[in-house]
Amino acid sequence: MTDDRPPDPGPGLPPPLTLRLFEGEEVLFSSDKRWLHPLFDLEAFFAQSGRDPARTRLVDRITGRAAAFLVARLGVPELHTLILSRRAIPILARYGIRYRCGELVDRVACATEDLLAETLDPELAWSLLQERRSCSRAVIQ
Repeated sequence: MTDDRPPDPGPGLPPPLTLRLFEGEEVLFSSDKRWLHPLFDLEAFFAQSGRDPARTRLVDRITGRAAAFLVARLGVPELHTLILSRRAIPILARYGIRYRCGELVDRVACATEDLLAETLDPELAWSLLQERRSCSRAVIQ
């Protein structure tokens, strides 16, 4: 690339949105929630809508290792993200997820990123993420 600007991670993520799902140019799902909640909600969306994740493209603000595990679990084949953690790349590569990012960082400042730093086991990651999700729900309620 001859241009010094980072590549555009993808269209259609105006503030305050944190995540958007596309099929072609059609927006199927949007969220302005924080942490991993949009990805958990996206799982419910796929279950209810019957849409095929393999035909979609995800646009995200920040993608760390935990988010990469969830994207892989969902079966979304393409990710465009504004900020990508280097720790997420092995997960994306392992599951064949094509990705583009605006900025590549060593890690995202999140305890969940550290919690999953050493695992490649998707089931262990899922279990730990569900546990953290339950804890965050209890704090919110």
